[in-house]
Amino acid sequence: MIELFFVTCLIAQPQDCHDHSLLFEPQNGLFTCMLQGQKELARWIETHPKERVREWKCSFAGQDGQDI
Repeated sequence: MIELFFVTCLIAQPQDCHDHSLLFEPQNGLFTCMLQGQKELARWIETHPKERVREWKCSFAGQDGQDI
């Protein structure tokens, strides 16, 4: 599986951050995750207006965003 790993922080409390991830099918690959990830993050932001995405990356599932 390919994982879209992202960190969000509350706008009102920027030090209050949380890790999140979404999974993509492996046949789509990392490149597709990079393209589709932007759309997924935009959709996520629409449903969580009090938070902002601080950083994100695509990797093979299970790496837990270790090098973000």
